[in-house]
Amino acid sequence: MRHRVKTKSFHRRKEHREALFINLAKSLILNGRITTTLPKAKALRSFVEKLVTLAKEDSIHAKRLLVQRLKDQRVAVKLYKEIAPLFKDRNGGYTRIYKLEKRRIGDGGEQAIIEFVEYPEKG
Repeated sequence: MRHRVKTKSFHRRKEHREALFINLAKSLILNGRITTTLPKAKALRSFVEKLVTLAKEDSIHAKRLLVQRLKDQRVAVKLYKEIAPLFKDRNGGYTRIYKLEKRRIGDGGEQAIIEFVEYPEKG
């Protein structure tokens, strides 16, 4: 029975699941868009939106928490210097998920693209 179970386990231990979301979040922050399975994209949305909300706060404590949660200073700096200012007037809904028609070869998992609603142009 699933009573009072708030998170999906993805058949991984807690540490492995946290590492998975940290790595997916890093890829999303660096690239602006990633392709993954639909359940992972839905779970990643919650994780990343909390990070963006934290990055919008202009305090040293928030910056240190970002580095602590992302485990990478380079990614944290990009998040609070480049990405968070784009969302200063938005109260959530920083990401969007597109379902892909093509399923993954092998296990047939549903694929999805998760991306930031606004992302700085490369160039």
